Amino acid sequence: MTQAAPTRHDAALDRWLRMYRRMLMIRRFEEEANDLYTRALMPGLAHLYIGEEAVAVGVCEALETNDYITSTHRGHGHCLAKGAELDRMFAELLGKRAGYCKGKGGSMHIADPDTGNLGANAIVGGSAGIATGAAFSARRLGTGQVAVCFFGDGALGQGLVYEVMNMAALWKLPVVYVCENNLYNEYTHNSETLAGDIMTRGPAFGVPGERVDGQDARAVYAAARAQVARARAGEGPSFLLCDTYRFMGHHVGDVSRDYYRSKAEENEWKTHRDPIRLLGEALIAEQAADPADLDAIDAEVSASVGQAVEFAKNAPYPSVDEVDDDVYA
Repeated sequence: MTQAAPTRHDAALDRWLRMYRRMLMIRRFEEEANDLYTRALMPGLAHLYIGEEAVAVGVCEALETNDYITSTHRGHGHCLAKGAELDRMFAELLGKRAGYCKGKGGSMHIADPDTGNLGANAIVGGSAGIATGAAFSARRLGTGQVAVCFFGDGALGQGLVYEVMNMAALWKLPVVYVCENNLYNEYTHNSETLAGDIMTRGPAFGVPGERVDGQDARAVYAAARAQVARARAGEGPSFLLCDTYRFMGHHVGDVSRDYYRSKAEENEWKTHRDPIRLLGEALIAEQAADPADLDAIDAEVSASVGQAVEFAKNAPYPSVDEVDDDVYA
């Protein structure tokens, strides 16, 4: 491997390579998920995170294992960035008992309390109250934990988000609200759904905000690290707006998207704004890695994803006797 520049700290290099590997793992996972759906091996739909990997990885890199996150319907990337295992993730997608929710939750309801993941949520903005409640408990118990609430720009039309921001500001709760601004609310550009400046949302409640390039993993990490440290120090909530883009459709069945966005727009983001390519090129330019290093990471990740898919395919379904287990309503 090419020697790093003398001024570069090994810990920083390890972090960037770890983030690169994690982003690539999310990308390969999502590609396999799309393939499973296309071949009718996966029940239900999935909302792919391809193109947005830098947000989940950059934010979760700033967290401790016992810190909390809440996720969205487009949540596979958040789960994996927080430490979920590939085999159990695929098992959940395929409805197998080895999945995180015993195959009963599927793509949009994966949770992993062992890594602080309080769950994905199919309701737009629905996890904002959960994350804020987790932050409230952390403050009352004095655990020093921080909660992160991931949500899309579409959630900025939901009243719950503003209600909990208000409470978090009043009580100085250790929570970071991360808005993944991928420009589209399903099939509608957010210029048609959101009035005013998105960046004013947090400051309106006295919640300081920052806007970053969501395709730059290191910029996301730097901003998240500062906001997490602020929350952990008892200084209250923050709002982090990450400008990003979903390369694929709203869900796996949304194949032809010409009626709401152009192929030229998609190609521009895929060609020039791919977060994985941008980080890889930066590491090569800084002599922190060379192409062979990145190819080796890709091969390793692809092999792990392939093994996880085979595990999930061969895993058993839950017994019919369990149909009423874990049902509370």
